[in-house]
Amino acid sequence: MLSFEGMCQHQGMNWYEERTVQDGSAVLVVMTYGKCVYWINGEKLLLEKGDFMFIAPGSGYYGKSVPTVFHEQFVLSFRLGMADEIDPFPVSGPFIMAKAGCYDMMIERLRTVWKEWQESLPYVKLRAAALTLEALALWGRELGRGEQTAMSQQHIERMKAYLQDHYRGKVTKEHLAECIGRSPNHAATLFRQVTGQTISEYVHSLRMRTAVYMLTESLLTVSEISDYLGYSDITYFQRVFKRTLGHSPSAYLKERRQHV
Repeated sequence: MLSFEGMCQHQGMNWYEERTVQDGSAVLVVMTYGKCVYWINGEKLLLEKGDFMFIAPGSGYYGKSVPTVFHEQFVLSFRLGMADEIDPFPVSGPFIMAKAGCYDMMIERLRTVWKEWQESLPYVKLRAAALTLEALALWGRELGRGEQTAMSQQHIERMKAYLQDHYRGKVTKEHLAECIGRSPNHAATLFRQVTGQTISEYVHSLRMRTAVYMLTESLLTVSEISDYLGYSDITYFQRVFKRTLGHSPSAYLKERRQHV
């Protein structure tokens, strides 16, 4: 169904890349910071944080960073099987670009796989292929449903902001319902529908993101970090960490900066 070819991470203010129309691979671009510009079939596209872009096989493109603007993006290249084997989402032209509600979940997993890719770990190509399929499937669902209403987008952003401020404590669907003025079930359903994650999964992902930073940039022990993030059981914290990031917390301690 999908033959994975490679992944790369572009950063900085002096990036540019060109692909000829003879290249038969498809490309998935995920913007994680700043902005950059692509030209596809003569059309100029400005990609910003949160944007996904699928470039169809046989479509040439030219991309470059915006002068003086730092940007970061992940680019995944792969080949698709026959049309009746995989139909990730409706695309009738050389590309499709849109914001993705599943962005937060995908970027977390992308960074994990990118780390493994750089380390050339066994089966990382298979992991990358699975991640690409998941991203296409979740994004395809979103595109199939059509654009979220402006009100729904506002509700999602409010819930994300609330979680960002309260993720170290217990957060329930009742809390998010109060935040957006809707019923608990409506809040939970909308959140999962757009982000691809349950409230609990999203909270864990925020905690793990902070855990990685603290493991590499602070002097705190694993036990202290676990307690800070709201896990009273360090064993449970370690289990969630490894399930989410594929490595144990101690593996990240090895990356702790020497001067810390």
